[in-house]
Parts: sequence; structure tokens; C-alpha cells
Amino acid sequence: MNPQQRQIVGILGGSFNPVHIGHMILASYLAEWGFVDQVWLTLSPRNPIKDASELIPDTKRLAMLNLALKGTSKIDICDIELTMSTPSYTINTLDLLAERYPEKSFKLIIGSDNWNIFDRWRDYHRILDEYGVIVYPREGYPVRDALVDGMQLIDAPTVNISSTFVRNAVARGRHIGYFVPQGVAKYIADHKLYL
Repeated sequence: MNPQQRQIVGILGGSFNPVHIGHMILASYLAEWGFVDQVWLTLSPRNPIKDASELIPDTKRLAMLNLALKGTSKIDICDIELTMSTPSYTINTLDLLAERYPEKSFKLIIGSDNWNIFDRWRDYHRILDEYGVIVYPREGYPVRDALVDGMQLIDAPTVNISSTFVRNAVARGRHIGYFVPQGVAKYIADHKLYL
């Protein structure tokens, strides 16, 4: 297949602990405004050496992603990293996706905080050369080296919210219904997560 005819899929990785509206706004913007054809929210596996209170089990984070994506057509879930050996590096994920889906082209989506340390990533040159990187702004992290081949800087609307903020709000008994996608707040309450 001609590479120019391939569907372009943006890979937005994270622990999604929990998924929040900031993730969804970014993914929706990238897909709806035509930077990519689809965005796959790529769930990172639970790190066995981390305290269980820091990161809830993969199955629960996956369930919340499924709730968040109800009714969406251009955003999907990718759980490929849950089956990969650890430690898993982004280049390995991208290579495996390219192998499994040869009809698609993949681009990595990262925030400017990660872009500013991107030269520390394993095989970062290959990621830029073979896949490409879309960089969105993160407050407090001005973009360095914006004119790099393979990197596309976008002015995406962002919300200054994090999964840590949501977890802390739940622990303090705050209402989080406006900070997470529909159904996620109820799931968190029903499963007594982050208390």
C-alpha cells in the first residue's frame, strides 16, 4: 500500500490513572482537526515495583477507558503494551504496531515536557525518522528545538488537569464529575478507587 494512502494513527500513551477530560480533549482535537485520522489511547502496564496505591490494576484503568470512549469514532483504546515484556520502550511499541497493522502509519503524541527530554528516549532518532512525533503544549514547559525533522508542534487546546489532581480530589471527597468523562466518576465511586 502506498504510504500516503495509509490511515494515520496517533499514539497517545499513558497510565490513564484515571483517564480525564484533558486526555479526551487532546485526542479529540488531533483527530477532529485532521492532524491524524484516529488516536489510540495506549495503556501503559502496571509497574510491579510501584506501590499498589499509586497505580490501580490494568483491568480497572482499561474499564474506565472503555467508559470514556463510548460513542466516539475517532478515538480508540490500544492495550498492546499489556502483552509486551517489560521494560517496554516506546520504540518497541511502535515497531510492534507497525508490524501488526502494516496498512496504517503511526505517529507518537507527547507533551512539551517529554519533548524537552526526548533525546534521552531509547532510539529517539528512529522514532522521529520512521514514525514522527506530534508535540502539544504543557504549561511550564516551553518547547525547545521546534524545527526538528519528524517533529510537528501543534497548538492544541489543553486543560491544566492531571490524573494526580483527580486522585487527590477523590481522596478528599470532592465531586469530580466535570473532570472525567461520563461514567468514569461513577465507576471510581462504585469501585472505591483512590480513597
